[in-house]
Amino acid sequence: MDITSPCVVTLIWTLSDAQGQLIDELNDPVEFLYGGDDLLPKVEEALAGQSVGFEAQLHLEPEQAFGEYDADLVCYEERSLFPEAIEPGMQIEGLPEGATTEGMPDDLVYTVTEVYPSHVVLDANHPLAGMALRLQLKVIDVREATETEVGSGTVGDSPLSVLNGAPPDEPLH
Repeated sequence: MDITSPCVVTLIWTLSDAQGQLIDELNDPVEFLYGGDDLLPKVEEALAGQSVGFEAQLHLEPEQAFGEYDADLVCYEERSLFPEAIEPGMQIEGLPEGATTEGMPDDLVYTVTEVYPSHVVLDANHPLAGMALRLQLKVIDVREATETEVGSGTVGDSPLSVLNGAPPDEPLH
């Protein structure tokens, strides 16, 4: 079966930064909805019309991946608004109740980048924002998408969020 929208593609890959430093390696095949919300447009473009066994090496500039780093998506909030156990690397959906920063979107996931006695630094940029990336991928399988997958725009609870713009919870897969 050729890759056409909508279908489900099963991929493995290696993701590196522009200097070749490994960021993520997906050795166990994972399914993604092609023609939905699971993959970046540049990745979908490379997969279009291909089939099982197709391999590609892609170079993604920041604007083709997770965008440029936006300093306006960084804010500081009072330490007292957070639980005692807050630490760098943790992620929260939206700003905490009582936040005083104005103009920050409430619907973003914020990563705690620093914790100080008086304040916490939050960053709503994707962890890979501003980075050029190298993606080496291989198509392992292609199948028809179910009505549920097409309706939701995703295969479901994919363990991987790196290629759809959502910040990863833990490692990148």
